[in-house]
Amino acid sequence: MAPSTLPDPNDRDWPLLIRDWALALGFADAAISTLALAEDSVHLQRWLAEGRHGGMAWMAEHAALRADPARLQPGTVTVISARLDYRPSAADAEALLADPEAAYISRYALGRDYHKLMRNRLKKLAERLAAEIAPHGYRVFADSAPLLEKALARNAGLGWIGKHTLVLNREAGSWFFLGEICTDLPIAAPPPEPAVPRCGSCTACIDICPTQAIVAPYQLDARRCISYLTIEHHGDIPEALRPLIGNRIFGCDDCQLACPWNRYAKLDATPDFAPRHQLDSARLIALFDWSEDEYLARTEGMALRRAGYARWLRNLAVAIGNALADPKTTASASAQLVAALTARAAFPDSTVQSHIRWALTRHPAADSRSPARCSD
Repeated sequence: MAPSTLPDPNDRDWPLLIRDWALALGFADAAISTLALAEDSVHLQRWLAEGRHGGMAWMAEHAALRADPARLQPGTVTVISARLDYRPSAADAEALLADPEAAYISRYALGRDYHKLMRNRLKKLAERLAAEIAPHGYRVFADSAPLLEKALARNAGLGWIGKHTLVLNREAGSWFFLGEICTDLPIAAPPPEPAVPRCGSCTACIDICPTQAIVAPYQLDARRCISYLTIEHHGDIPEALRPLIGNRIFGCDDCQLACPWNRYAKLDATPDFAPRHQLDSARLIALFDWSEDEYLARTEGMALRRAGYARWLRNLAVAIGNALADPKTTASASAQLVAALTARAAFPDSTVQSHIRWALTRHPAADSRSPARCSD
């Protein structure tokens, strides 16, 4: 239901004020988005029809909602899109990826889970709107509902969608989270200046992708994406893709690390996103040694909890197998890694067991005639 007192578009520059209020709350930017999402909906339907969402059945189940914010929050006539930068001060990513015994965790997941932080800030912004403009019906989103948030951010002028399918901004690259407020406040705003796509002829993100998940500009096949495989995917990781995962145990940043626009991204000083438990420089063998209680305690309030303990061990087993096959891994380190895998061989989960067996076969000294198998 629309509020009884509507803001006069000629009274004050509401979009500018909303942006100022958002900045005061710690957002990097915020703007009113247009709701023109028809082409994006067609793109989504095509992506789903090609099966590129993999095992994420919820993507297909709620596809019709994504292009219609009013179906998620009845009465919605305005969407405010907000940007929250997160690039943390952490150990050098490229150096970690080059060290086969190191555990690489996507930069966004090193600190606090952003969902609650984003929602809390969005709610405060929505409350400010209620106090300054008019009472309103609203709902906030932080990657928590079927909403085409990247398209909405683009429509708000917060950036353009890059060839890796992430939103890019000239000042922040792609190191940021997105959130939205769907409200029944009819806030008048001139159409934002469309963000001019500035990828040009660059294909750095496509070229660097370890699993070639970016199958063409602006087209991502989640079934090959390391972030999907290590976080969303249940069960066995396809054997052909395991060696390509390297030491990435939760997510992947390669396309962002390669993007020239990320040279301009500033480090974010938000304490919430600072690495916890020295996870930006952790070793595979140390993390593989965590008990389930240690995993639950040390990942409390973090996105890492999403994987669950069994998938955590599965991912680590793949990375350890890749370390065993890497010529940079010393003989003594290999012996320790083999011992760690062997000690976990009877872990009560068939997926973990099969990945441990595969990892053991990666050792150059492994006897190919051994009963150890790559998979069941």
